[in-house]
Amino acid sequence: MSLKNTQTKTTSHSKYNINYHIVFCPKYRHNIFRNELEYELSKCFKVICHCYGYELIEQEIMPDHLHLFISAPPTVAPVDIVRKLKSISANEIFKGFPKLKQSKFWGSGLWSRGYYIGTAGTVSSETIQKYIQNQKNV
Repeated sequence: MSLKNTQTKTTSHSKYNINYHIVFCPKYRHNIFRNELEYELSKCFKVICHCYGYELIEQEIMPDHLHLFISAPPTVAPVDIVRKLKSISANEIFKGFPKLKQSKFWGSGLWSRGYYIGTAGTVSSETIQKYIQNQKNV
């Protein structure tokens, strides 16, 4: 998937450009996301993002972890985005690949508890700091 233009978006009461780089991995860091499983997980993330109003800007699914670059409205907490992505995708993957749960995850969930999330916009932190520092001079 190619990088889309990250532009300012609007809600009824705000303008925003909030983008999250999200990384998480399956339990036990199993190397499972290949071929059909990788394809189905990719589709699943696209559907989840569409259904919840997130923009999936970029994704890369590695055999033992994944990277997602997602834009979401300011009314949505980052932890809620990760929670929805993990829970819905796990249910869908286990539904489509029932043997995976028996052979690799012994009845437990698909995803490890941890994750990484970082924010990104169109300007650097340094630019924002200078802008705020110069407000009284305007």
